[in-house]
Amino acid sequence: MAVTIDDVRAVAKDLPRTYEAVVRDRVKFRVGSIVWVAFNAAETEMGFAFPKEERAWLVAQEPDMFFLPRESEMRFNWVESRLDRLDEERMRELVLDAWCMVVPRKLWPYAGR
Repeated sequence: MAVTIDDVRAVAKDLPRTYEAVVRDRVKFRVGSIVWVAFNAAETEMGFAFPKEERAWLVAQEPDMFFLPRESEMRFNWVESRLDRLDEERMRELVLDAWCMVVPRKLWPYAGR
């Protein structure tokens, strides 16, 4: 079953230092000034923090679910996904991993790690 932005909100809302912002009609989750999850305006795609070194592998493994960010965003640790292809368990894993990329390691226990 496909996930929605509300499913992501349910996971992200209680993560320490996280807040939701709307920028140019796009919902973004941030820690400080760092965006770690963002949605397109239609809320059908979710971008998330992900190691640059591993994203080509991820996209190659599941190209129907994941895709590279646009060229101007390739310098960031970022990858994109299609929400209609994600299930809740996979979304939760991706969201928690993205959050862990932007917070100090001492906060990881709050993510159930």
